[in-house]
Amino acid sequence: MKSPSVAALARSHRAERVVTTLIGLLALLTGATALVVGQGWLGSFRAVRPVLDSIALDTLRNWQTHARVGAIVLGVLLLVLGLLLAARTLRPERHPDLALDRSVGSGLVVTASAIAEAIAVDAEQVDGVSRARATVVGDPEEPALRLSVWLHEGTRLKDVWRELDGSVLTRARESLGVDTLPTAVRVELGTAERQRVR
Repeated sequence: MKSPSVAALARSHRAERVVTTLIGLLALLTGATALVVGQGWLGSFRAVRPVLDSIALDTLRNWQTHARVGAIVLGVLLLVLGLLLAARTLRPERHPDLALDRSVGSGLVVTASAIAEAIAVDAEQVDGVSRARATVVGDPEEPALRLSVWLHEGTRLKDVWRELDGSVLTRARESLGVDTLPTAVRVELGTAERQRVR
């Protein structure tokens, strides 16, 4: 499981990287083995034998039913693995709702969109911020935040950052009842309006 600070930065693609690395290593080992055998380093007799040599073909002919069943089972397993990996890759990112009160019958759950909108509106009140957008990601037990802010032209970034960290994010942590709220902040600087030359 990834840490909340990693979740705040970007969606994890660890599983896809692991599968791609394993497939690459398997292909590399297969190529290295073919090179070693083809060069005759394991004996000249093996180097001149075809890939589908007669001994392997005779064995497959003698065990046709078993070979077909094994090939079908392997194909189905690979298909299922591929579908699971594709579903995992294409699934939407989690935006957890947070339970502020877990009392039976009178619990209080705040949706991720409501949290994000409240934080974005609060960030827009900071001097120099023209627009803000927030997204809550991660697990309900360990939420993380992605905050994008757009600044007016000439705004001092240091002042905006001080107020975001000291006010907006502090209020967010206190409101959500969490000690830490890992946050990735993306800042877009404003540009001067273009004037048409007449």
